[in-house]
Amino acid sequence: MILSVARHTGCNDIKAGADTARIFNIQRYSLNDGQGIRTVIFFKGCPHRCPWCANPESLSTRIETVRRIGKCLHCATCLNEVDECPSGAMERIGRDVTLDSLEHEVLKDDVFFRASGGGVTLSGGEVLMQAEFAARFLARLRHLGVHTAIETAGDAPATRLLMLARQSDTVLFDLKIMDKNRSNKILGINLPRVLENLRLLVDEGIKVIPRVPIIPGYTMTRENMCRILDVLRPLRLSEIHLLPFHQYGEPKYALLSKRWQLKAVPPPGDADIEPLRLMAQSAGYRVTVGG
Repeated sequence: MILSVARHTGCNDIKAGADTARIFNIQRYSLNDGQGIRTVIFFKGCPHRCPWCANPESLSTRIETVRRIGKCLHCATCLNEVDECPSGAMERIGRDVTLDSLEHEVLKDDVFFRASGGGVTLSGGEVLMQAEFAARFLARLRHLGVHTAIETAGDAPATRLLMLARQSDTVLFDLKIMDKNRSNKILGINLPRVLENLRLLVDEGIKVIPRVPIIPGYTMTRENMCRILDVLRPLRLSEIHLLPFHQYGEPKYALLSKRWQLKAVPPPGDADIEPLRLMAQSAGYRVTVGG
């Protein structure tokens, strides 16, 4: 067992703006989420509810506190307060950062960026929820010669998306359920706005790489892939990433006292993914499985 309690801490409202943002993780030495060796910053908060989300800790904008039973001494010393826990069982998920502090933290990896052609990717959650801070941070990195990327579902006002995209060398753009009604009902996504934003980015000359989560029962169908390829055809993009469903996020749901809806769903095998890969390849795309 890894959980006992998941709750919000006090004084918790997000104070995101031009100078402060809320993140929940920084992942170093990533070989996904863009070219080269990358540092990926995960912003807290997401307006969507994808059943397959591998980062349930990203959904709430609030800082959450969890207790890992395996570490807990059951001493009652901490009274469920992170700063007073003697064993480290209590853990705070989410923290607020400034532009200066985040820049200092990611530039520790600058030698890896230079050596590999990598850089920094902003992910989430949904980074567009903290667009003003993210755009200023990306501008700083580009000024320093660091390659920048964002990962987004693109479901936000165009002005907010462009604020970030114009400071990004690459936009990793998620395409999920391509039926408008199902996309809205299941995910809470405004699909017409997403597709219009995708076209806008391409018209702006911004490098876009579409990414498709391959989820049994949701996106893993020939029909859904056909719709994606129909949307992409006039945009003349060269590359597409297919991201197979996995079960790596299941322990996080338990830690947060949330129900993992897809617990019984097996990850797709090569034989499941291959027909979709061949469809994209036959349409002229360079296909990467796994992002």
